[in-house]
Amino acid sequence: MNFLAHILLSGEREGTMMGNYVGDFVKGRLTESKTENWNSEYVLGLKLHRFIDSFTDTHEEVRAAKVVAAKAMGRLAGIVTDIYFDYFLAKHFADYHPDPLFVYAHATYSTIEKNEYLIPGEMIPMVRAMIRQDWLTGYATFEGIDTTFQRLSRRAAYLEPIRLAGLDLRENEAFYYEKFLLFFPQLQKGAARFIEEQAA
Repeated sequence: MNFLAHILLSGEREGTMMGNYVGDFVKGRLTESKTENWNSEYVLGLKLHRFIDSFTDTHEEVRAAKVVAAKAMGRLAGIVTDIYFDYFLAKHFADYHPDPLFVYAHATYSTIEKNEYLIPGEMIPMVRAMIRQDWLTGYATFEGIDTTFQRLSRRAAYLEPIRLAGLDLRENEAFYYEKFLLFFPQLQKGAARFIEEQAA
């Protein structure tokens, strides 16, 4: 899953949300010796991020979505599927949270800015761009998704084809949304259970 889903699935605790948000930028095993002086909620968020990624990568509905995405995007299918699913989450955000997406996104940006000390240094330029350009709200429209893919395509040569991924989303939107609806409620339950078990 992409940024919006990771943030939403973190619950209400800021430390957990921050750990989940930065999870891709914290490498290596989260051993007790490595994390003994880290905030426990932050560590929970890091672990939650890895749980979400594992749950997503092994889910049959996600795998089915990736098979279709691979026809247009090849080995980039996993990346684009994550973003397609954030598009559906953003577009139908009222089904998953009481606050409008714009309000939720800007409250999230405030939390991130307040906790910037928890963000790995190499991630900070991206974070500041995300807030300045309001990426989370942008996920809700085709235009915003196109911008997301254009931005990604410039990060590395192998990502260049991803700039056209919005065409695949438009063509197969109903199929991908069906897979999202079958998958995401299960991920929500799994993430909530993971938080409860880890915090016990």
